[in-house]
Amino acid sequence: MGEKVNKLNLPLDDYKGGKSTLCPGCGHDAISSVIMKAAWENAIEPAGIAKMSGIGCSSKTPAYFLSQSHGFNTAHGRMPSVTTGANMANKNLNFLAVSGDGDTASIGVGQFIHAIRRNLNMLYIIENNGVYGLTKGQYSATAEEGTQKRKGTPNLMKEIDLCAMAINLGCSFVARSFSGSRKQLTALVRAGMSHRGMAIIDVISPCVTFNNNEESLKSYGYVKSNDTELHTIDYIPHFNPIEEVEVPSGGYKDVQLHDGSYIRLETISEEHDVSDRVMALDAIHKADKDDKHVTGLLYFEEGMATLDDTENLVDTPLADLPDDMMRPSKKSLDKLLADFRS
Repeated sequence: MGEKVNKLNLPLDDYKGGKSTLCPGCGHDAISSVIMKAAWENAIEPAGIAKMSGIGCSSKTPAYFLSQSHGFNTAHGRMPSVTTGANMANKNLNFLAVSGDGDTASIGVGQFIHAIRRNLNMLYIIENNGVYGLTKGQYSATAEEGTQKRKGTPNLMKEIDLCAMAINLGCSFVARSFSGSRKQLTALVRAGMSHRGMAIIDVISPCVTFNNNEESLKSYGYVKSNDTELHTIDYIPHFNPIEEVEVPSGGYKDVQLHDGSYIRLETISEEHDVSDRVMALDAIHKADKDDKHVTGLLYFEEGMATLDDTENLVDTPLADLPDDMMRPSKKSLDKLLADFRS
């Protein structure tokens, strides 16, 4: 029996990368594995993907998946602006950004905010462990107030909730997951890859070296025991038919993406309306009050204009336009200068 292939007739090996150099058991490696599987299952051509990252343990991970894709490892916190430029030059690429809680919530928080405001067409995955792993485990801006690492004093500062921030800024796809919840995370990553616009997935990814003790709210054991799921999630690509499946008593809802794919949300406890921004924020704040983590698709809005829409880019990517179309003629430049003088 031959090797299993996807709709592009490509094996999963075509979506793999180099060997990981992260600590054994790091949650980031589980996320890398999910990204490879999701891109393969979605049948995205590897050469059509651009992997973007900044600085940190999380930003090393693009070396460990999709070795046949484009890649750009930027300066600390500058990934969103570099991605903006690359997106404007070639809007036909599938932009996959991987960042960390330090790269996003501290030095890069300003760029993160403006990428959301512009609705940059990209999947932005935050590998969130609450510490700076590369510099020996200092607390990051997402570490919950009062939590403690294996060594040192408790964190005295209030944390930044990146999902709440993204929802307040009008992000069109906001989700939270856990590196140990492979099925949920895979469905969310596949949906994020199909979403047109900014898709943010904040993934709690325990640091096994500096932040995996019982006192930490981002340790593997704590998250596993204090994870409140809004719903179970399935992803149905546009090339598969919608079929009835057995669902919990609360029922289910299919949310359609722009490319014809669906996210199927199966209710577990109470009804959660992913189109209700207030309900999403309430779920986050309630979980925070109870020292729990709410996971799943928190908020979704389809049809928002993306940056390439608002900039009125032509259908052909700028990178593919011939020189005679990209370079203005002397006549047009003279007219432009005359208009400025008048």
